[in-house]
Amino acid sequence: MARAIWSGVLSFGLVTVPVRLYSATEDHEPTFHQFEQGTSDRIRYQRINERTGAEVAYSDIVRGADVGRGRYVILDQKELDSVAPGQSRSMAVIRFVDLDEIDPIYFNKTYFLGPGSDETRKTYALLRDAMAESGKVAIASFVMRGTEYLAAVRADGDLLVLETLFFADEVRNPRNQIENLPGRIGASPQEMRMATQLIGAMSGPWKPADYRDTYTDRVNKLIAAKKNNKEITPASEAPQPTNVTSLTDALQASLDATKSGRSDGRARGAAGRTAARSPASARKGSRAASQKTSARSGGSSRSGSSSRSGSSSRSGSSPKSRKGAA
Repeated sequence: MARAIWSGVLSFGLVTVPVRLYSATEDHEPTFHQFEQGTSDRIRYQRINERTGAEVAYSDIVRGADVGRGRYVILDQKELDSVAPGQSRSMAVIRFVDLDEIDPIYFNKTYFLGPGSDETRKTYALLRDAMAESGKVAIASFVMRGTEYLAAVRADGDLLVLETLFFADEVRNPRNQIENLPGRIGASPQEMRMATQLIGAMSGPWKPADYRDTYTDRVNKLIAAKKNNKEITPASEAPQPTNVTSLTDALQASLDATKSGRSDGRARGAAGRTAARSPASARKGSRAASQKTSARSGGSSRSGSSSRSGSSSRSGSSPKSRKGAA
């Protein structure tokens, strides 16, 4: 059995539920090391004092915050711990909300939340079933490894699932990042109708097992081929962007191919890979699971201006990439 990475109590009102936190996802990419080209010499990294050139032990390293004009405020771990939220073992529910109210951009990484002990399974099950019945998710905060996290806890079948969330000020305003976002476009009624039909023709139920990380599959085949001195088959080139003047023809050809089942798979494969990593798709799957749970016994604006997949760039990273693996 997996080892819990955090344990404590989930509290709502005066009720406390002992819980344990477990990783829900894992990486599946091959492991690479770095070598000097043309040799079998591994590349190693050292912590070097830039003034003296001497290697520095990890225990002798402290952190410095840049305060401008080449000046730094130096902080050791004891000082950082003195203002941290503390070694808290409490996960406090702030409020309950509808899942649809949470923009998928805020979701970061998923964890399983299990009961703290056999003696507390009834309290755990009560909270789980009550949340499923109400269709609500709990917004809570907790401290793990010296860092505070915001989280959404939801019922999913027989367990509670925790998703770490980005704070509002961690979500960028897209208009500050992208210069050429289009406004209303002059699409013709025919183009809009055909595009809508194509979306409908390519629609279907969300089945996670239908999607694979085909790039990693190809990398593994590449490794096996080189290991056995076999020929390497390169991937095909990416398709060219659709010319605006041929948009109608491209839409019609896509519709014809989809209806006849003769799609070359490129568009479908690209859509599948996007869906497999899309936080929005993951949220739909979560809602479906919650609805099934309710049957068995359950958006804020993107907020670019006020302020996240959970592709989710890929999960498998840390709960917050800047905060280290959890």
